[in-house]
Amino acid sequence: MKNLIILPNIAPANRSAAVFLIFCAFLIFCGLLTNGCGSSTAPASSGKLRVLTTTGMIGDAARRVGGERVEVTNLMGAGVDPHLYRASEGDVRRLSEADIVFFNGLHLEAGMGEVLQQMSARKRTVAVAEAIGREQLIALPNYGGSYDPHVWFDVRLWMLVTERIRDSLIEADGQNAETYRANAADYLAELRGLDAEIRARFEKIPPEQRVLITAHDAFGYFGRAYNFEVRGLQGISTSAEASAADVQELARFIAERKIAAVFVETSVPQRTIEAVQAAVRSRGFETSVGGSLYSDAMGDAGTPEGTYVGMVRRNADTIFNALAGANASVPDR
Repeated sequence: MKNLIILPNIAPANRSAAVFLIFCAFLIFCGLLTNGCGSSTAPASSGKLRVLTTTGMIGDAARRVGGERVEVTNLMGAGVDPHLYRASEGDVRRLSEADIVFFNGLHLEAGMGEVLQQMSARKRTVAVAEAIGREQLIALPNYGGSYDPHVWFDVRLWMLVTERIRDSLIEADGQNAETYRANAADYLAELRGLDAEIRARFEKIPPEQRVLITAHDAFGYFGRAYNFEVRGLQGISTSAEASAADVQELARFIAERKIAAVFVETSVPQRTIEAVQAAVRSRGFETSVGGSLYSDAMGDAGTPEGTYVGMVRRNADTIFNALAGANASVPDR
């Protein structure tokens, strides 16, 4: 009996989208023929588990937990916006070759949704953010019951993601379970220390000065965790353009509250914040750019900001120095 791949009833926007979906289905078809439909994982010839991740934050956690027992390939590098990212043919090939795929979920990788759904039929795919209980997520009433996907900005929530990665690696490669548990324990201890460190720093900023203005609304979990009022020019997803009315409303808020600094983001064009600055200036107040924050992507590989801990610490330093006043200083570490 022939194997069949039945695609969902989708109306692609153009011919290239249809061809891409057929290509994805073809790779899945080939995988089903060679691997069968079971969920067991066969490590690479090196004996290491082949792990593919979408964002740098997930990739960093997978490396920390997996250690020498995994080979991690990350799709989205520094400065890449996951909201807008679409998988290439090369990405689909990498997905098909992986033993386990970790992605954020909660619609963060919206442009890859169809590919990830297709891949889930034949291999382990884990939406790591969906390990967090719904009561701990920020609901988005205007987005059809969806949840804010930017969970990594609350370090305590990222600890839950780390535990999900640990458990998934153990399920896929039980013979190295103790290694994964030990590595995860070390990483979780580091994350606990990081969370305590930034909480102590932000306590030094008066409550009325804890207002964070950013290019898009990615810092909701940060604000809730560390007691900041957060305003973003764009919505949760950068795919939604800010209107002139959005710019004017945010400018009014900044001028009335006399907020001295706003922030740009490494994965969002700076012109969005520059438009806000100009609108604030027209209201007789001057607000400066307090610095650039890492939001949907980490820094370059090999730099401190190229790790999750380094990225969070750099953001905390940038925010503190801009909002705490002229006497603020980064502590020795």
